[in-house]
Amino acid sequence: MTAALLVAIAVVAAADWWSRLRHLDRLEQWAKPATTVLVIGLAVASGATADRVAVAVVALGFCLIGDVALLPAIDRFVVGLAAFLVGHLLFIVLFEQYGLDNPIAGGIALALAVVLATAVAPTIVRGAHEQRTALAIPVMAYFAAISAMAVCGWATGRPWVIAGTTLFVLSDAILGWREFVTSRPWMPLAVMTTYHGALVALALSLH
Repeated sequence: MTAALLVAIAVVAAADWWSRLRHLDRLEQWAKPATTVLVIGLAVASGATADRVAVAVVALGFCLIGDVALLPAIDRFVVGLAAFLVGHLLFIVLFEQYGLDNPIAGGIALALAVVLATAVAPTIVRGAHEQRTALAIPVMAYFAAISAMAVCGWATGRPWVIAGTTLFVLSDAILGWREFVTSRPWMPLAVMTTYHGALVALALSLH
């Protein structure tokens, strides 16, 4: 079951990546959410305890809401931001269920989060403020949430969680830079490959 789901995820995710390379919005409309639905299936099939699966599924469900909200045809950025923020908070709950037993790794993640907060986040927040004043505070709150998720994820000491949270931060940093600072041709593909890698890694942490 796990192998079949991973193959299906790879195929559908590749379709979504192709849509970003070729700017095929109609393909993205189904491939992007379908990938997340399959990742939810991967979490359900993990055989983990019911409480962990439930939290992971709800967290991934909010990611799915964010996926749909950010589709070009819908374009509800604040709704997508809020959905992902809630998802990150729920992932923190999952990590607490795993146990935050590696403070050294958590400390390393905290140091990296401080670097992100000082070197990258201010430029993105300033760009969001210039684009629309009301976006500045939501973007700042989002940075705080995803940084907390990464610190707690690293503190579990679980390789899949560390990989997943790191890829999530990388994906969102690229997305924020593209949306509010400057866009480059490689960014849409980079956002989605790192994002899908993050989701799969977090689902695999249940196995």
